[in-house]
Amino acid sequence: MQHAVGSELPPSHQPGHGPAVGWSPAGPPPGHHPGPHDPGFSGAPTAPIPPVPPAPHHPAPHHPASHHPVPPVPPPGAHPPGPPHPAAPHHQAPLPGPPAPDTTGHVPLPPGGPVGMPSAPPAMAAPDPVATTLAVLLIGPAGAGKTSVAKYWADHRRVPTAHISLDDVREWVRSGFADPQSGWNEHSEAQYRLARRTCGFAARNFLANGISCILDDAVFPDRPVVGLGGWKRHVGPGLLPVVLLPGLDVVLERNAERSGNRRLGDEEVARIHGRMAGWYGSGLPIIDNSQLDVPATARMLDDVLARSIASPPQW
Repeated sequence: MQHAVGSELPPSHQPGHGPAVGWSPAGPPPGHHPGPHDPGFSGAPTAPIPPVPPAPHHPAPHHPASHHPVPPVPPPGAHPPGPPHPAAPHHQAPLPGPPAPDTTGHVPLPPGGPVGMPSAPPAMAAPDPVATTLAVLLIGPAGAGKTSVAKYWADHRRVPTAHISLDDVREWVRSGFADPQSGWNEHSEAQYRLARRTCGFAARNFLANGISCILDDAVFPDRPVVGLGGWKRHVGPGLLPVVLLPGLDVVLERNAERSGNRRLGDEEVARIHGRMAGWYGSGLPIIDNSQLDVPATARMLDDVLARSIASPPQW
């Protein structure tokens, strides 16, 4: 914008900038001679004021596409704004390094592998199954008390112990559940196999992280490939099988107290109990808990496992 009379307006004062070079607010701007309309004009000639060379001009870069204001150029001698000087190394806070690879903030877990045989204690020391990390397979017919004994045994150990129930895992299938009571077929067979393999994977992962496991299943002696052979493949050779086999009358009475798809017919219970009798003479330890309550059966299980650790059964 051009003014009709007078010289250009002096530059406005901005924070961080001193007065314009060569111009003082107390006097006229450089190159200006007082006239009759100027205050303090006396008509006497004054000596000319030598001109002051202008400050070097550094044009700011022009960005046509940017709408941000261009910062003003500092006067000579001023330090341009910039990042602060780094402090001395002994005053500088350590910078965080790059994150370690494969770090998610979760506790890393050892991978589960086949479970080996538990190491036998020295000859002079008695094995202590209560304080030893073990993998136990509790075998028995429906109504033998496997689930009750397994839960109690796992609850009362001095080391971390998990109870993995085959029936619980099998019933994870909600829609499309193949109930053997409706007829044994390829679907129920496949779901039993899948549940056993899932239980085996879970047991291996627990054991690899220092947690004992007890699994319960109705394994038949006349089906070694599906029964003990399958569990040995899923868990490992260190699995300790124990058979829980009370009398038929006790099994029938306990089965009558069940409900849902876990309650079987009396004829089916008798047939299963008869097949389980094949474990006699197999070399596996057998507990007859017909006259034992759950705590007493759990104590008997500890005694049997102590002998199995000292002399593992051949199966």
